[in-house]
Amino acid sequence: MASVKDNNRKNDIEKPAEAGPAASAAVETAKDAPAPEAREAPKEAPKEAPKPPTRFLFISKFALIHDLAWQVQKEGCEVKYHIMSKADREVGDGFVEKVDRWEDFKDWADVIVFDDCEFGSLVERLRKEGKAVIGGNSYTDKLEMDRDFGQEEMKAAGMTTLPRWEFTSFDDAVAFVKENPGRYVVKPSGRAQNEKVLSFVGQEEDGLDVLSMLEHYKKGWASKIKVFQLQKFANGVEVAVGAFFNGTDFILPVFINFEHKRMFNDEIGPQTGEMGTAGFWFSSSQLFNQTLVKMKDRLAAAGYTGYIDINCIVNSRGIYTLELTC
Repeated sequence: MASVKDNNRKNDIEKPAEAGPAASAAVETAKDAPAPEAREAPKEAPKEAPKPPTRFLFISKFALIHDLAWQVQKEGCEVKYHIMSKADREVGDGFVEKVDRWEDFKDWADVIVFDDCEFGSLVERLRKEGKAVIGGNSYTDKLEMDRDFGQEEMKAAGMTTLPRWEFTSFDDAVAFVKENPGRYVVKPSGRAQNEKVLSFVGQEEDGLDVLSMLEHYKKGWASKIKVFQLQKFANGVEVAVGAFFNGTDFILPVFINFEHKRMFNDEIGPQTGEMGTAGFWFSSSQLFNQTLVKMKDRLAAAGYTGYIDINCIVNSRGIYTLELTC
């Protein structure tokens, strides 16, 4: 049997020690303290409503811009495409939605894109209506379609141009070459320049091949070629530089490109508009600074928004600007 002494020792071990005054006060304080509030989960920032896709309306004369329209559509934009030439309206079928009347969708579109020159007055009217339009205007139409005006503008801007002579008569041009034998390039102005086979680069130093072509044009093309230039031939590398202009300044990078105009390889065959182009994008270049940059103030004054390109002949003597495409 356990003794009374052992039981008393056991009770002393099991009996909790009485709290002192400080501990008792702490317990009472804890009892009186308010229960901690439950922490709320952090609120998520309100989600912005997704922005509607930008709507593009592409307008083309001869179905030349469906590749860009398709790319814009692949980037998530809505696209509609109008081709003016009835003979070309099947080109690009299945890639983007086509419309018969672009006028019905001008208010639907956020951006309207024209792919060629001679839309100038229409572009200006749409801009006055508050539309965002990429394309030429009356000034840039004249730069491209009127070769003499384009050359004068480039010269006035400080670029170097080749000697040239403008004619409205094939007989006068023939007489000029006979009096001034040499190598010349025949370049129609106006809409006739769209017939690229009519551009002729003379190969003979005495100009006899140019005389032959002028006689040929007189017989077969006089009704279409109203104005044309004879431009002094210059040896060198034919190269172009182009860039987008946003209405006030150029957007870098620039596009340095080399056109292949002959129908076949190795510069064989008739001239075409452009059988192919090799090029690369570059941050800036001497070619850009000595050509396109000099047109900045003129383009800004005209409010031009779009792509512009200057074709040149470059050799050891310098850069000679030939023509503008805008």
